[in-house]
Amino acid sequence: MPSVTLTDRAVLSVTGADAETFLQALITTDVKTLGANDARPGALLTPQGKILFDFMITRQADGFRIETASAQIDALAKRLLLYKLRAAVTFQTENPSAVTVTWDDGNEDGYRDSRFEKAGVSLYRHYGQAGRTDEAAYHALRVLHGIVESPFDYALQDAFPHDVLLDLNDGLSFRKGCYVGQEVVSRMQHRGTARRRVVQVTGDSALPAPGTDITVNGRSIGTLGGTSGRDGVAILRLDKVADAMAAGQAIQAGETTLTVTLPAWSGLSFPATEPATGQETLA
Repeated sequence: MPSVTLTDRAVLSVTGADAETFLQALITTDVKTLGANDARPGALLTPQGKILFDFMITRQADGFRIETASAQIDALAKRLLLYKLRAAVTFQTENPSAVTVTWDDGNEDGYRDSRFEKAGVSLYRHYGQAGRTDEAAYHALRVLHGIVESPFDYALQDAFPHDVLLDLNDGLSFRKGCYVGQEVVSRMQHRGTARRRVVQVTGDSALPAPGTDITVNGRSIGTLGGTSGRDGVAILRLDKVADAMAAGQAIQAGETTLTVTLPAWSGLSFPATEPATGQETLA
C-alpha cells in the first residue's frame, strides 16, 4: 500500500456560517455538491480567467479545507481575506498540516481524489496524518495518468482552467453561477476555443528539465512539465501537435524527440487535419 507524505503541501481551513456561499461565489469548484468524502480540484482565478491559485478542496463539519502548495498558502489566505467583507467566515492555516496520500490499498478512509478517480485509480488524501516520504512515487503516478499540479507542471497566472483539464475532472463548474473569472472560462467552453491541453509525452532518450520549450521546426508549441524517467506531462497546442503528426514532423524537447498522447481518461482527441497540408479541417 503506497502511503506518501507530501511535505510541500499546506492546509487552510475556511469555516463559519457563510463558508459555503462565500467559496461558491469565488472559486471554480461547485462546493454545494461536494460530498463528505470527496476531494476535488479547484482554482481561484484572475478576472481574466487565468489560474491564480490551484488547490484541492474537501468538506469538514464546520466548513472546508483547502489544500495547496506550502509556498502559496499565505498568499491564498490573504487573497481570500480581500473578498471577505462582512461574510461570517474565518481562515486558519492548520498547524501541523500534514498531507498524506494513499492508493490502491482497498481502504476507503480519507477523501477520494476525483482527478485520480477519473483515471481509474483509487487515491485518498488524509489530513493530520503522516506516511513515508517518497514523494517521487506520487509524482510518478500523476505523470503516468496525465494529472498536473503547479508549480511542477505549469506556472500560476500562465494557464486557463481548460489548459489543465479542470473542466474534465470536477474542478470547474458551468452550472453554479458567477465566480471570479467565470465569464472568460464560460466563453472558452461555449465557443470551443480551448486549444492548449495537458498531454503525456515519452522521449526517445532522457527528457530535459521541466520548463523546456517543446518545439516543431524550432517553433514553440508549449512547455514540458514534470517528468518520471522518459515519461512526462506537458501543456501543448493540440492543433499544432496534430499538424506536426499529420506532416510527419518531429516534436522535440531540446534534443529529445517525443511521442505525444492524450490522457486516456480525458476523452479528448487531436483535431482532424488534412494529411496533404497538415492544416486543420472542419469537423
